[in-house]
This record gives sequence, structure tokens and C-alpha cells, in this order.
Amino acid sequence: MDLEPLLTAPLAIRLHVVTVVPAFVLGTWLLFGSHKGSPRHRLVGKLYLALMAVTAVAAVFIRSFSDLSVSAGPLRLGLLHLFVPLTAHGIYGAFATIRAGNIRGHRAAMRGLYFGAMIVAGLLAFAPGRIMFRMFFG
Repeated sequence: MDLEPLLTAPLAIRLHVVTVVPAFVLGTWLLFGSHKGSPRHRLVGKLYLALMAVTAVAAVFIRSFSDLSVSAGPLRLGLLHLFVPLTAHGIYGAFATIRAGNIRGHRAAMRGLYFGAMIVAGLLAFAPGRIMFRMFFG
């Protein structure tokens, strides 16, 4: 593993990675290892959602170099940026449903957020040429 691509990456990418890695660990524990509804689950869940919010905001400032990118002022947005509003929707859904006492809706929002924003987007981050690919595969 070579950390050089990450260490020399723009600040937005470094912030994104620094928040998404612990979010992945916490999200995995929340879904598969925690006692649902316990005080620890609630506390870690809030931390997870906060990390996901920072991750999504940082992602907006990661410039896309794809031919399918569009410029929006100083921003250059690509297809991966579609995960930003999806993440925001998932975060809102997780809070709104649990505050309404809708456990089933909360579970669906959290699973969607985890599998969509963490697993699918995470796998796309390992596409050839991307920083994560270069870190792990040269």
C-alpha cells in the first residue's frame, strides 16, 4: 500500500477519506454488530451520520476530471457527485424516520445510506486511475 497518492491529494480528498473510513467502520458495526436502540447505538449512529455529512460536503469540492463532468462556478462535478444528494437524502431520512418512531423506515434509510453511499460509491472509488486504486494497486 502506497499512501503517497493520498498524502499529495487536494485537501477535499484527504478530508473525504479521513471521514469516510471511520464512517465505514462505524456503519458496519451499527448495521451488523450493535444492539439496535441502545444508548451506544444512538450515540454512534449520530457520529456516523455526522461523519457522512462531512464526507458528502467534502465530496462536493473534489474536482472531477471525467469527460462527463460539468462546471458549476469553481466546482467541477462528475457522475460520482450524484452520491452527494443521495447521501443527504439518506441522512435526512434516517433522522426523520427515527424521530417519527418509524423503525422500519429508519432501518431502510440506514441500509440505503450504507450500501449506496459506502459500498457502491466506495467500490467506484477503486476504479483504475483513481487515488484509491493507485494507493492499493499501484
